[in-house]
Amino acid sequence: MKHSTLPILLKNHKILLIGGGNVALQKAEVLSHNNIDFRIVAEELNKKIVKLTDKIKQKCFKLKDIKDEQIIIDATGDPKVAQKLVKYKKSHPIFLNVVDVPELCDFYFMALTKNRPLQIAVSSNGASPTAAKYFRDECERLIPEDITGYIEQKQKERASGIIDIVQTQKELTLQHAKVFLVGCGIGDPELLTLKALKTIQRADVVLYDHLISDEIMQLVPESTKKIYVGKQKGYHSKSQEKINALIIKHAKKGRVVARLKSGDPFVFGRGAEELRDLFSANINTEVVPGISSSISGPLMGNIPITARGYASGFTVVSAHLQGNSVNLDWVELLGKENHTVVVLMGLSRVNEIVEEACRLGTSKKKPCAIISNASRPNQKIVTTTLERLVLDAKDIARPAILVFGDVVKYRSLLGENNA
Repeated sequence: MKHSTLPILLKNHKILLIGGGNVALQKAEVLSHNNIDFRIVAEELNKKIVKLTDKIKQKCFKLKDIKDEQIIIDATGDPKVAQKLVKYKKSHPIFLNVVDVPELCDFYFMALTKNRPLQIAVSSNGASPTAAKYFRDECERLIPEDITGYIEQKQKERASGIIDIVQTQKELTLQHAKVFLVGCGIGDPELLTLKALKTIQRADVVLYDHLISDEIMQLVPESTKKIYVGKQKGYHSKSQEKINALIIKHAKKGRVVARLKSGDPFVFGRGAEELRDLFSANINTEVVPGISSSISGPLMGNIPITARGYASGFTVVSAHLQGNSVNLDWVELLGKENHTVVVLMGLSRVNEIVEEACRLGTSKKKPCAIISNASRPNQKIVTTTLERLVLDAKDIARPAILVFGDVVKYRSLLGENNA
């Protein structure tokens, strides 16, 4: 099926829209949203259409209602009106569009992206408006939200005689590129935010580590490039600097990159370091918050981190510092009454934690809980005390968090046992 059509932009056009029903409303909305001046002649009017223009004549259409308009849109659905206009066209220089009757049309309405300096129009030559709208929406996703400022800058450069095609192509590649630092929660895919899910499914490249569950990785489309950048105790597949450079490398190729982070990207997840380097490289970056294990982990074991009579505040700490050294500056908080301390990455440091706590005079009966693989099928919860922590922590699988405080006793109120 061949078509000889030429998409063009008209300036200073005068348009007459005939009809005031739902079909006419659709055309009027397109004209109005694109700041195109038009006039309406219709016997009956949709209440919404009168808000789009004040140039309305409410009457039965007659050919003499055509003034100096060069473009006529027949949205009446009345074959008699269409026949009159076709006959009129033989002796008058007009472009005619009879809505939903392609064979009588001199032009078609295209499905348009947002009205801004860069706009894309998609046409099926009247065959399927639905198909045109579908691909219009696909095209819309290619256009950065902040494209208006960029196009206006290019217009100023052009007016000054500056036209650098190679540089513009590089800039446009970066315009399309975007990096998402995605918080993937604690493993259960049902605990992902809707935004995290949508981002995972639209990314060109996904970088993930060993804490991202298999169930979440199954949500990544097969066509997406997947890069493992896991860090585990005693084994680092890539340094943080190399991971940052890898993210930037793919972004500079114009790709949408999703860096999947366990929990929340900014809760001991090194997301801040990645964000810093991405901003330094002028890469468009967005952080997608996630559910942190520091709060949700205890909840999966029915341990509230605050509860009246048990804890009025809480502190979240990491037992690890840069260079794999231990962090014990927080241990004195274990002596604070009515307070919960949640320790991330502390399972391998329980010997040092217990030794320091005892040195500071912390009660050996201090309640403690270990939550391993929170929210996952192999979740395990052990309630214990500071005195027994080293013994009970043996053979517990990572990832795991430690919870110190009277809130641990809450499990016994609910009839919960170690599981």
